[in-house]
Amino acid sequence: MRRIHYFSGIVLSLFIGLHLTNHLVSIGGVGAHIAWMENLRPIYRNILSEIVLLAAVGTQVYSGIALVRKRRGSPKVGWDRWHIWSGLYLSFFLLFHVSAVMMGRFVLHLDTNFYFGAAGMNALPTCLFFVPYYALAIMAFFTHLAAIHSKKMQRNILGISPSGQGLRVLILGGIITLLVLWGMTQGFQGVEVPAGYEILQGK
Repeated sequence: MRRIHYFSGIVLSLFIGLHLTNHLVSIGGVGAHIAWMENLRPIYRNILSEIVLLAAVGTQVYSGIALVRKRRGSPKVGWDRWHIWSGLYLSFFLLFHVSAVMMGRFVLHLDTNFYFGAAGMNALPTCLFFVPYYALAIMAFFTHLAAIHSKKMQRNILGISPSGQGLRVLILGGIITLLVLWGMTQGFQGVEVPAGYEILQGK
């Protein structure tokens, strides 16, 4: 189960890396984000890639929860605790987010582009949920990586302990989180979304 979780995590991490890079491009404007998205979509929006991604999401969530249940009752401190809690939040986020994207595509018939992700972040009261929802997801991803790295790394690098290395991964995650929020709200000034996406703002 641990090995299955590991390999499904690698598949998801590759996609998340592309996805976060696309969101970081939004710092250069909505047009830049959509242009990058159009270039990346042939890689992940095809029947084979989508089957692999959906299978990886399901496997990651199921195996992660199974591993947590298996360790129930054992002492959890430090990075071990952060590893578990970040994984549980990622499981919640993956299930919720993938379901929302599928509904957006096949029920609402929306293009799940920049505006699909940004709509809820750029209006009240929906931003009160979606801003922390996305921010915590990015931080949970980097916290999970930091915890894994800290627990598996056996030596110092440039005089930095494994725990210190994990902390730097966490700091990087914090910077990327702020940059993504900046881009998706266009400098926290707000983004006006096209009429079809206003349903995502409760209008």
